[in-house]
Amino acid sequence: MPRARDETPDLFTPTAREEKVPAPLAERMRPRAFVDFVGQDAITAPDRPLRRAIEADQLSSVIFWGPPGSGKTTLAHLIAQHTKAQFVPFSAVTSGVPELRALIKVAEQRRAMNGQRTILFVDEIHRFNKAQQDAFLPHVERGTIILVGATTENPSFEVISPLLSRSLLVVLKPLSDEALGQILDRALVDVERGMGKWKPRFSPEAKQQLIVFGNGDARALLTSLEFVVMQTAPGPDGVRVVDEATLEASLGKKALRYDKAGEEHYNVISAYIKSLRDSDPDGALYWLARMLDAGEDPKFIARRMVIFASEDIGNADPIALVVATSVAQAVQFVGLPEAQINLAHGTTYLASRPKDNASYVGLLEALKDAKDHGNLGVPLHLRNAVTSLMKDMGYGTDYRYVHDDPSARVEQTHLPPELRDRRYYRPKSL
Repeated sequence: MPRARDETPDLFTPTAREEKVPAPLAERMRPRAFVDFVGQDAITAPDRPLRRAIEADQLSSVIFWGPPGSGKTTLAHLIAQHTKAQFVPFSAVTSGVPELRALIKVAEQRRAMNGQRTILFVDEIHRFNKAQQDAFLPHVERGTIILVGATTENPSFEVISPLLSRSLLVVLKPLSDEALGQILDRALVDVERGMGKWKPRFSPEAKQQLIVFGNGDARALLTSLEFVVMQTAPGPDGVRVVDEATLEASLGKKALRYDKAGEEHYNVISAYIKSLRDSDPDGALYWLARMLDAGEDPKFIARRMVIFASEDIGNADPIALVVATSVAQAVQFVGLPEAQINLAHGTTYLASRPKDNASYVGLLEALKDAKDHGNLGVPLHLRNAVTSLMKDMGYGTDYRYVHDDPSARVEQTHLPPELRDRRYYRPKSL
């Protein structure tokens, strides 16, 4: 259904001058309907609540969190097409609180005059600092605006808690190779919006290489596709044949060799983690260098380091987690190329530390018991008697306060009777 539009041009309404210049392929191929939106079926399938809410024009404030090229902005476009509300895009990169106040004032007038709601789409909402994000709160609470935010960063750290608690959090995943394949095939044959009129013909191997190069990012895939096709000379019949050699010549061997078989990404990170686990800093540094040389996302490496610090080192050296999280923060703060130094620092530290996975193993065993035994009751002596009725029922009876009775630490049971003899945590140092 049609939506109301602002007269002011925005990222959804190109100016006359912009319309004369062909938009990039990734923009031209942006899905215009849910039927064309692939790769996020868990949230956009016909029976999913988010899609039903969008199509029924009943959307509440929502935060889209996902990696680049996963469909956050496309979902915003689809919302714009399905709502009777005034849809207003707002970029955290180019705008600030003064511009927001002006938009809010117009939204309040619109609501007062004809009852029309305003949906405010804030791209890269994480770029607003905490104080700036506070400016949204009263207007979201009053219903003056319905906030639709998009971010590539973890909202737990980058979006203030009051705003996050008032919004639905929707997590988008990197697109699968299958989804990227569908997007690629569509772009290759689409004559009106895609590359079809240039008659590209990709070998199966070249297609797979391009999908690998996309690495879950539809925008990167389509940008690369457009570049490769336009750099390939047409034959006498006008067909532009693209094979592996053509692709490597266009995009560079370095970007391709990391994932040549479609699985090398996982092979190299596996070799890196196993080198850390086996306390081999030389091997770990080599595989780290391989990933960095191939253009791997440094944040991906840092996340794996944080996981490794708890999973494989644990309490053998609790500082390992502090080091790993500090490296992750440094990567965010410094960026490449200097962040390579932080990653090397963390890699050699983690590889050199003693290893103990007792916490992780213990958790797995406890999870199995929790699943196998169901909801076992909490022993009465561990329950708080917050009412007189609870006290009469025996809540808290015979509980021994460890500060008054230090022996309670070892003699007092803290497991349900059915699991009384279980021992989950068995550190190697004991």
